[in-house]
Amino acid sequence: MDRALELAAAARLTASPNPWVGAVVVVGEDRYEGRTQPPGGAHAERAALDLAGASARGATVYTTLEPCSHEGRTPPCAEALIAAGVARVVVGTEDPDPQVDGRGLAELQRAGIEVVVGVRRDEVEQQLAPYLVHRGTGRPYVVSKLAITLDGRTAAPDRSSRWITGEAARRDAHLLRAESDAVLVGAATVRADDPALTVRDVDLPTGVDLAEVQPLRVVLGEVAASARVQPAQTMSGDLEVVLDDLGRQGVVQLLVEGGATVAGAFHRGGLVDRYVVYLAPAFFGGDDAVPVFSGDGAATMDDLWRGTIVAVRRVGGDLRVDVE
Repeated sequence: MDRALELAAAARLTASPNPWVGAVVVVGEDRYEGRTQPPGGAHAERAALDLAGASARGATVYTTLEPCSHEGRTPPCAEALIAAGVARVVVGTEDPDPQVDGRGLAELQRAGIEVVVGVRRDEVEQQLAPYLVHRGTGRPYVVSKLAITLDGRTAAPDRSSRWITGEAARRDAHLLRAESDAVLVGAATVRADDPALTVRDVDLPTGVDLAEVQPLRVVLGEVAASARVQPAQTMSGDLEVVLDDLGRQGVVQLLVEGGATVAGAFHRGGLVDRYVVYLAPAFFGGDDAVPVFSGDGAATMDDLWRGTIVAVRRVGGDLRVDVE
């Protein structure tokens, strides 16, 4: 299962809106490996079975996610496992997609295949968190990206913010864009910074083209046709409705890169699944610089939002802190 997780990670940038899954077919000392191909291509289990061929009969298959049981752009993986004659399937976690939701496991069991569920569950569910949220709620997994100084400011009093963090952190943020299906900012950010919101400065895995990982660009409000962010999808209104709409469009992960107003609105609405904070060793040194969130905050300590730090790592001269 550890190897299946590694294979799934290698599919992270190209599998969406399908889940990034890894699978390993074990026959004695032999291993046949597969990972989810880009949409329309083979799922992880089929990719591994294709390599195993007739050797798959009697094999144990390790897969990070419950095999699908419905016909989509590719045939069902549960059906392929049964046809291959495997003896045992070890699964990381169940698939909440309404078209699967336990049916794949039940189909395997009816065919007499031994099924084990929950191996490395925590690691698998962390890796697949955006997919699990999208399939379970219909909305994207929302990541709020923030670049701040040690005194908690995101821009100077004149609204300039380039660059708070160093080059390594900016490259890391581009990888975060590459992992996301869409990136969202407010129209005020577009007017102030004229960002392109494209993936540029990132080292991609072999075989992954830069064009494959460009996110949909979403702007809250209207912007000029000449803005660098164009072509972009402009949206407005209630943020929950915006998320519902993006979810229906197949946006599995949404990266919010908006300024203090947009970031504050998502935060106060309880709409953020993960905060990625790039912390620079810098101070503005006063109270006139722009804070992380605009608008009213917690009125008392009892109202303070508290999360859990799930990861901390150094990125060049900055720190990246992930909070859920």
